[in-house]
Amino acid sequence: MALLSPRVPRLPLAAHSACAGVGSLLCCGRVAASAARCQVTASGSVAAGSSSSSELEAIRWGSAKLQGAREEMEDEVVLRPDSLLHGFSFAAVLDGHAGFSTVQFLRDELFKECAAALDGGAVLNTKNLEAITDSIRRAFATMDANLSTWLQQMDKEDDSGATATALFLRNDVLVVSHIGDSCLQVISRGGRPQSLTNFHRPYGNNKTSLEEVKRIRAAGGWIRDGRVCGDISVSRAFGDIRFKTRKNEMLVKGVKEGRWTEKFVSRIKFKGDLIISSPDVSLVELGPDAEFVLVATDGLWDYIKSTEAVAFVRDQLCQHGDVQRACEALGEKALDRRSQDNISIVIADLGRTNWQELPVPRPNVLLELSQAVATVGAVSVGIWISSLLTLQ
Repeated sequence: MALLSPRVPRLPLAAHSACAGVGSLLCCGRVAASAARCQVTASGSVAAGSSSSSELEAIRWGSAKLQGAREEMEDEVVLRPDSLLHGFSFAAVLDGHAGFSTVQFLRDELFKECAAALDGGAVLNTKNLEAITDSIRRAFATMDANLSTWLQQMDKEDDSGATATALFLRNDVLVVSHIGDSCLQVISRGGRPQSLTNFHRPYGNNKTSLEEVKRIRAAGGWIRDGRVCGDISVSRAFGDIRFKTRKNEMLVKGVKEGRWTEKFVSRIKFKGDLIISSPDVSLVELGPDAEFVLVATDGLWDYIKSTEAVAFVRDQLCQHGDVQRACEALGEKALDRRSQDNISIVIADLGRTNWQELPVPRPNVLLELSQAVATVGAVSVGIWISSLLTLQ
């Protein structure tokens, strides 16, 4: 979630490498004039299931990580564009909280566990959503169990957790698996955004949120101020073991801290995990209108709507065709709008669009002028009302 503290200078990120499973993860640290970041990038093209070497028949990847006003960078990007899973590439965006330990574990292990559960990609190749969902959920459950064991063996208490969106992409199909509230997956279809993920939050009136609240209460938990047990505002995540294997210890600690009474605790009967790691999984056939896939953490989406993000990326690609530059520019745009959170972005250009032949969108001067006038008017009215209230 975005911080409310004032914006501070963007901090340099230490580059680190992580190679897990088959293939290699490319990490590089680059410092730009306006921001410092660690990027996981793949600047070359990836064959998209065709024997042709044409650039328009290849998936091109870009990714960026930018640190906002937060003291630590708890986001991570994992990118495996080598099509080792029966022609499928793998990418994941991770958004950590309360520390980096969980993100570090996922960065090193998530791809390996998913690849094993999917039989090296053979299950993906079937396009059988039920089989794919079972495999990915099994992989996520194994990951979370192994992670919980690892966190409990820490020398000091570790309350870290992470939300995640993982995608498996081939030129004709996309499989998305998602837990948490911090990552949004969007497909640009002829410039129109198609959102594929729902936020797992214990508040709100949408169907997903209501189902999450019902599940948490059935497991013996409660919701206070839109947070699970008054603590965390996300209902699905890796890690967060105090809501899983250490629920009773959480209650005891809460009594000591004065958060609740012993009488209240005596009525609590847990029947399951309050935070779970079971993902939503979807499969999307990619038709000729699909241009690119965009996934990013909420440091972007809190400040830029999906419609605007898609239009911005299309404009960038029409100007220069460089997916990596478009990725970085999108992140910079969010920071320029005072995004307080860390930002991680992955873009996959599906190679169907000849960006050089598309006309570069021209700015709508009248629209921008009307928006500016409306903004100035709204601000002026606000100042006028404030002055009236002050005089009373």
